[in-house]
Amino acid sequence: MKSHLLAAVAAIVLASPVMAQAPAMPGQPEASRVVAGSYTVDTNHTQVVWSVDHMGFSTLYGMVGEMTGTLNLDPANLAAASLSIDIPLSGLTVTSEGFAKHLASADFFEVETFPTAKFVSTSVVANGNEAKITGDLTLHGVTKPVVLDAKLMGAGANPMSKAQTVGFTATSTLKRSDFGLGYAAPVVSDEVKLKITAAFELAAS
Repeated sequence: MKSHLLAAVAAIVLASPVMAQAPAMPGQPEASRVVAGSYTVDTNHTQVVWSVDHMGFSTLYGMVGEMTGTLNLDPANLAAASLSIDIPLSGLTVTSEGFAKHLASADFFEVETFPTAKFVSTSVVANGNEAKITGDLTLHGVTKPVVLDAKLMGAGANPMSKAQTVGFTATSTLKRSDFGLGYAAPVVSDEVKLKITAAFELAAS
């Protein structure tokens, strides 16, 4: 037993210099790394994951992607930050083709009539690396206020695109019935939980 322990300790000691030389992640949650300017959504790395309670038997998850939009951000004046995001419902991904068709139907999103949702911020209250972003969400032809609890995930130069990049995570909760999407509630929960990951690249000047 003692020999195994000594071997494990030796392996950790020998690996330590290698671990110490590992490069740091390019993005770091430090506000000082944020460059002021106008940013655009990194469409490939931005997503909203939603979940609902399905009849008490399971939690259903879906994801929305393919988003576009802009973020105007100055770390010296975060209260003046503004965010506008377009959310094409064609970017909705769920567990099966049949479920996707039902969500696109008149029972839910009516995608042919309302193909896009939109979020536009109205205020930002920052506290260190965290912020409450209040905005208007337009979904299914209805506009309601929504609050995002956001947190800076990372900022810095993207080593691949070379673009200055900022990334955030956020959570929120809304009632789908507020947007005329109350089909099957409350058997399927009216409350929808949102988890958001969003990346933005500084627009070329």
